[in-house]
Amino acid sequence: MNKYKFLTQIKEQYDQGNNVIGFLKKLEHSTTNSLEDILISYDFQAGSYVKGYRLNAGLKEAYCQSIMTVLLGLGEFNSILEAGVGEATTLGRVVPQLPRPIDHVLGFDLSWSRIHYALGFMREQGIKQPTLFTGNLFQMPLADNSVDIVYTSHSVEPNGGREKEALAELYRVANRYVVLLEPSYELAGEEARARMIHHGYVTCLVSSAQELGYTILEHRLFDVSINPLNPTGLLIIEKNGANAKPAEPFLACPHTKAKLKSFDDSLFAEDSLLAYPKVQSIPCLLPQNAILATHFLNAYESLAYQ
Repeated sequence: MNKYKFLTQIKEQYDQGNNVIGFLKKLEHSTTNSLEDILISYDFQAGSYVKGYRLNAGLKEAYCQSIMTVLLGLGEFNSILEAGVGEATTLGRVVPQLPRPIDHVLGFDLSWSRIHYALGFMREQGIKQPTLFTGNLFQMPLADNSVDIVYTSHSVEPNGGREKEALAELYRVANRYVVLLEPSYELAGEEARARMIHHGYVTCLVSSAQELGYTILEHRLFDVSINPLNPTGLLIIEKNGANAKPAEPFLACPHTKAKLKSFDDSLFAEDSLLAYPKVQSIPCLLPQNAILATHFLNAYESLAYQ
């Protein structure tokens, strides 16, 4: 179903304060949240998280302080990725509080509009040249072992039923650790569990990590939880550990993982012959954004001689 045909009706639902994902699921009689549902819902919400931060910065600051404490306990690192960065109200407040600057700060989201707000928020926090782009949690545009610490903050949340897929992709990209701050179904009360199931949230991250054979360093309720009915759990997975050589991240084709070279209005992977657009300088690296461009470099060379 092409849900973009219903954007006017979806906007009406959003303006009335109704649950957009719930409306979208009803359109095709689905019980699970599709990536398209999540994308549309979050794009309509764009701007609300920055606004929410400004209205209640205290709780968010406590949350970010606790994240920083966890990260510092994992040893030194030189690159960090928030998968599902949203409007960067977490990443944008964690990074400035680190005891020393790091070279690589990355974040991606399904929604272009949210990345637009994220860039503005990070500029306000004094973070220079973060690498923010659109991307898919299940086909990240990054190479294997390319970021020292990969973490999430309630971004795996709406992908109930795809826990193993999400964990495998996060683990693939991580060089040292995966840190998950996600709804803790295992440690939640009955009311919270019922709510998680109703909304299609993840319910088996810990058992999925165990079945995948990952090394779990810690699993507990997190120190700060924004919503008592959606309690945040902390799950730390070790991959190569603190002694691994620091990673050097680069953007990669989500289909082939070939390195992308940046041009004025696009990115191109010479090894895969696929190009990706930039919209207002934001790299658009969802798998469906790929453009077959076998003569891309020839076209740029021709322009150079004009």
